[in-house]
Amino acid sequence: MATEVTVPVLGESITEATLGEWLKQPGDKVAVDEPIASLETDKVSVEVPSPVAGVMGQHAVQVGDTVLVGAMIATIDAGEGAPAAAAAPQPAVLQSPAAAPAEAQASPAATAGQQAPASDPRDTPAALSPSVRRAVLEHGVDPATVKGTGKDGRLTKDDVAAAAASTPAPAPAPAAAPIPVAASVAAASGRKEERVRMTRLRQTIAKRLKEAQNTAALLTTFNDVDMTAVIEARAKYKDLFEKKHGVRLGFMGFFVKAACLALKDIPSVNASIEGDEIVYHDYADISVAVSSPGGLVVPVVRDADQMSVAQVEKTIGDFGKRAKDGTLKMDEMKGGTFTISNGGVFGSLMSTPIINPPQAAVLGLHRIEDRAVVVNGQIVIRPMMYLALSYDHRLIDGREAVTFLVALKNAIEDPTRILIDL
Repeated sequence: MATEVTVPVLGESITEATLGEWLKQPGDKVAVDEPIASLETDKVSVEVPSPVAGVMGQHAVQVGDTVLVGAMIATIDAGEGAPAAAAAPQPAVLQSPAAAPAEAQASPAATAGQQAPASDPRDTPAALSPSVRRAVLEHGVDPATVKGTGKDGRLTKDDVAAAAASTPAPAPAPAAAPIPVAASVAAASGRKEERVRMTRLRQTIAKRLKEAQNTAALLTTFNDVDMTAVIEARAKYKDLFEKKHGVRLGFMGFFVKAACLALKDIPSVNASIEGDEIVYHDYADISVAVSSPGGLVVPVVRDADQMSVAQVEKTIGDFGKRAKDGTLKMDEMKGGTFTISNGGVFGSLMSTPIINPPQAAVLGLHRIEDRAVVVNGQIVIRPMMYLALSYDHRLIDGREAVTFLVALKNAIEDPTRILIDL
């Protein structure tokens, strides 16, 4: 008897998702609550657990298909035998208009390739994540010959890169079967193009950023800050800090606490517009932009104004790790009253960040570099950083934006202000 696996409830107002990856292939043994598939939603990836123990049955949808909440995506067969031969009924799947023609144009060679047995179901193209499939195409590596180090023995991008580096001058590989979602087109000149469907997360990022530009009256103001005091404090206490709190002392803890201090002085920067009303918040929920394999995500440090620097660093460190693993939760990215984005970790000198609606402002941090500045009439070399505050001019006036940056600058250049709330 087969048990249907359906798309779970994904969160408030979320009715559909995209199938990002199959974690189990037909014939694989499955335990209760073991993840069998990964779904991409507007914000995070969600794993679909198996409701029963048994053998993975037929996949009812393909990687890249859009599925509705409650739709059946696969079956789990009882026992430990081979998967059921009967095809599972199709769920409510939303496919792009180009999907059907692409399937209809599959070549006989592709069909033959799909029927050929693989050495390991996890190494089949459909079982690889989009990033790994792209790496396989770029390096020309046969995934069946590479030992995976990921979860359940699955391949990672590092596995593919290592295999390519250890294989000298590989011979040209035969034409491969078409890979879902991505397609490479080679011109007569040898130049190639690759078309990859945008992930749901990337589509959502693009939509929200464009909405922000269309709705808000965006303006950016700049300042710079001398990082000498923070760098000296970090160098002096980083070992004791890590020993006591179990987390490294970085710069984000200082900037989050300094921002909370400045937000108290300039409450409009911490406000938002809802209809024809301005909503002021007496708390500071700081959204911190972190990178994930699928794009930029913005988890929220709740009540950051009530936290210590150590608590802030622990929370941000945990967010960063789980963003890379794809295990952030929906609730952790909802809300937020103010955003901090640190492009300096990638080497950015200056930028004009876009606000995260319905927030009214975002602070952009940049790289630290030694520059000649004048201090007490003397030209000295100091570690300087440019600060950028993008804000909604409908709510925040230029005077308030500049005052906010000055308050932040003063707190970073004299961290004692953070301790005495000055």
